[in-house]
Amino acid sequence: MLSLVPRREEERRAAPAAYRIRGIHAGFVAANPRAQTSRRPGASLGPVSGDRNPRDRREAGGRTSAEALSWAIVREEAVADCAVFQVARAHAASPRTGEIHPFYRIDAAPWCNIIPITPAGEIVMVEQYRHGSGRVTLEIPGGIVDPGETPEAAAARELWEETGFRAAGAAGVEPLGVVNPNPAIFSNRCHSFLARGVTRSGEIQNSALEETRVLLVPEAELEDHLRAGRIDHALVIAALHWYALSRS
Repeated sequence: MLSLVPRREEERRAAPAAYRIRGIHAGFVAANPRAQTSRRPGASLGPVSGDRNPRDRREAGGRTSAEALSWAIVREEAVADCAVFQVARAHAASPRTGEIHPFYRIDAAPWCNIIPITPAGEIVMVEQYRHGSGRVTLEIPGGIVDPGETPEAAAARELWEETGFRAAGAAGVEPLGVVNPNPAIFSNRCHSFLARGVTRSGEIQNSALEETRVLLVPEAELEDHLRAGRIDHALVIAALHWYALSRS
């Protein structure tokens, strides 16, 4: 069983409270070292208690934090069409100085990935070569959401195409969470799903652009793969984190 809490109970007790989220240790989530430092009484490192969304807080001028920090786009133009994504250049005005600066953005269709679990408690994973890293990676099935397709349907399709496994009908695909791959440059989102009780019902249907191999990884071994760096795809790790949160 995947566990993101420390292996020893004394480690859990020793971990600062600011490093834990619902019992999940900051060895998996990003730790904030400022949380350990002393600060003057009344000083805040973030939203005060009760502020569910810091973007909704208003400044003296009546603007919300989001309004005060947002850059107004003056103009933008297409820079490159790279088939699976497009690059745009936006010229935006600083909310503080009004000066206009160029920023580059990657626009792409929504993405999806899915954690498929067999009745035996194995995660159906995929090994494939990735041209960005120049390495063979260990991942869960995933891909692009096609036009007119829901993220749920896309996740089930990617599972079938990449592994030959199927979920137990549409109800067998459960949403886990949604993330932005990198808000600094990406405009799209990745939708993560869970499928329990998946079974093999066909062959891998690789396109001409992919070559994959299916591995059945016992759920109990996932943490070791993560700690060893064998699973290092950020969106896969995000999906596994959503999965861990769903069970906490």
